[in-house]
Amino acid sequence: MEIIQANRTHASGLTEIALAAKRHWGYPEAWIESWRSSLTITAEFVNLNETWMVLDKEKPIGFYAFVSKEGKLELTHIWVLPQQMGQGIGRALFSHAIGRARKLNFTTFEIESDPNAEGFYLRMGAQRVGARASEIEEVKRELPILVFRLDLQHPPGA
Repeated sequence: MEIIQANRTHASGLTEIALAAKRHWGYPEAWIESWRSSLTITAEFVNLNETWMVLDKEKPIGFYAFVSKEGKLELTHIWVLPQQMGQGIGRALFSHAIGRARKLNFTTFEIESDPNAEGFYLRMGAQRVGARASEIEEVKRELPILVFRLDLQHPPGA
């Protein structure tokens, strides 16, 4: 499985992956629309941030992105097309992200997770360190906050 750096021409395809993956969890379409701006990957975002993707027949099927701010590294996106889930693509992307974080000289990275993705991150070796309260259409949600420490842990298979 080849993971390559995304460029500005991939932005709309990456957005479609993020939207499809979020829909996979069965959220109401009104919620998806309210999250559209945070799930939209722009050419500018790709130019400014570490964004890497897996291709299948020259088409992106999964990606991740790091944002570095205030001396911290945050894994802001990791998405795989629903029809490609369960094939090790997420695990491969996460392992690649660990390598990139090391090359960027970080010892940790943070993740604000969708509740449905927390189990994946825990299996990869991240640790829950807190939560952020959220509300959408009067439904209270808790978004797990996790940290992956590169100096202590390695995901299975890395």
